[in-house]
Amino acid sequence: MKAIGIDLGGTRIKAVAIDQDGNILQQLYEPTQDGNDTIWKQTVLQTVNALKNTLGSDELTIGISAPGLPDEQNQCIAYMPGRLQGIEQFNWTSLLNHPTWVINDAVAAMMAEASFGSCKNAKHAVMLTLGTGVGGAILIDGKPYQGAFNKAGHIGHMVVDHKGDADVTGMPGSLEECIGNCTIEKRSNGKFTSTQELLNAYHQGDQFAKAVWLKSINQLSLALASITNILSPEIISLGGGITEAGKSLFEPLETFMDQYEWRAGGNKTKIVKATYSDLAGAIGAAGFALKKHA
Repeated sequence: MKAIGIDLGGTRIKAVAIDQDGNILQQLYEPTQDGNDTIWKQTVLQTVNALKNTLGSDELTIGISAPGLPDEQNQCIAYMPGRLQGIEQFNWTSLLNHPTWVINDAVAAMMAEASFGSCKNAKHAVMLTLGTGVGGAILIDGKPYQGAFNKAGHIGHMVVDHKGDADVTGMPGSLEECIGNCTIEKRSNGKFTSTQELLNAYHQGDQFAKAVWLKSINQLSLALASITNILSPEIISLGGGITEAGKSLFEPLETFMDQYEWRAGGNKTKIVKATYSDLAGAIGAAGFALKKHA
């Protein structure tokens, strides 16, 4: 059995063909051209056909990773306000002429890690993607937990500072507001326009940059410690562009977790960097489809 995974982003469509062990057989990138759903839907179709031609007559399944909330059967995206107009309620199986499973992009990233990466063999795990915003996903008993309305895992909207500004969902002082790249100008009083600029100054010994950066990591640790109390995962996997900070992120995070995490019986939640980067959504969608097909 082989699978095709499509990660449908606002900028790029990323596609992979994998085997049952997660080995990438082929990968393709195409521009999304958001704003014209006729074009990007045809691009998805052409990309899938190109990969099918490469795979030949082998039995395969298809998964799509996309922003928004999928329906209960994971057949389509049921709710996605603001972006990718035309995706809501769209039937991918009819377009691709093949049974197709649809999953939220953060859940897809978790499925990549659970199926083949940092969370492989874990029964209970949590994934956070730290980038422009903060995405999240939950694994319980080896399966993605999507909850009622398929809304579970939106960890970025957890309140960390109840006096903070409201995020896009209306939650005050959410984790996304505290560490997402989307708020770095506001958090740095306009001094930095990206997390990378902040980190460059931090590495050069800028004390203001240090204060902003460590405050964000402290707030991240509060969120992670709260997650360990609520879900008690074996492992928390962190992905997304902000994790490219490496030791500058993980070392102070470890120090803060030593302070906040309740380690009953000496049990400690493992925090690791995710295995996959920009192909996580596509690989995870393919992995999800393989599990659905099994």
